[in-house]
Amino acid sequence: MADAFYLPLGEGRFQPTGHTAGPWTPEAQHFGPPSALLVRALEQVPAERAALLGRVTVEILGPAPLTELTVRAGLERPGRSVELLTAELVAGGRPVARASAWRLATSDTSAIVTGAAEPPPSPESCPAAEWPADWTGGYLHAMDWRLAAGSVLAAGPATVWARQRVALVDGEKPSPLQRLCTVADSGNGVSHRLDPRSWWFINAELTVHTHREPVGEWIGLDAVTLVGPQGVGTATSTLHDTGGQVGTGTQALLVRPR
Repeated sequence: MADAFYLPLGEGRFQPTGHTAGPWTPEAQHFGPPSALLVRALEQVPAERAALLGRVTVEILGPAPLTELTVRAGLERPGRSVELLTAELVAGGRPVARASAWRLATSDTSAIVTGAAEPPPSPESCPAAEWPADWTGGYLHAMDWRLAAGSVLAAGPATVWARQRVALVDGEKPSPLQRLCTVADSGNGVSHRLDPRSWWFINAELTVHTHREPVGEWIGLDAVTLVGPQGVGTATSTLHDTGGQVGTGTQALLVRPR
């Protein structure tokens, strides 16, 4: 198996490898790699000025199989300072995810930076994170996980560091935002409050707000899950690099007994 989540087939087509398989079934991908693949397509939409994807939302329309995928992206609403981009991920002629992103023109606001959370303890000082024994899949093994706070074996908030052991697309170095979104979809798993053997807590979407691009290979995920009384919950993650907060991730959750 190639040391990548996807093999490029040309013309926007990609073959997922076993590294994309999620913890629930080997027949469906964890949505971290597909989210990053959509971000890759969004980043390739030509821009006339320096800009940052300030918000990316991935709507999950169904399971992403480990079969050939097609990705396409374009400019939905042009603008001088603010632009709306869209992308779609298709498998077997069926859309499995759609993404939208606000691309914002950048400027120098370094003198007024405020509000960002401090980073967790450095990944080098943290032990390897252990996942529940029945959580299998290529994705968990394709990432290097370090536990900074809490426990992913027990219910409740937790903080982890993660870095890719494999490329997103074979032969390419992933961009900072691709690396961020490869990890961001793990918030509900990191901070689960319910026994996954008895409960579903499935995210229908992922929204990532960024205020700068991460630096370095490590992405920190400080996550908490809230569950309401009507089968709906929210997982919220403070996203870090080793220098501090780079953004925030949220996931709307469907919660129900298995």
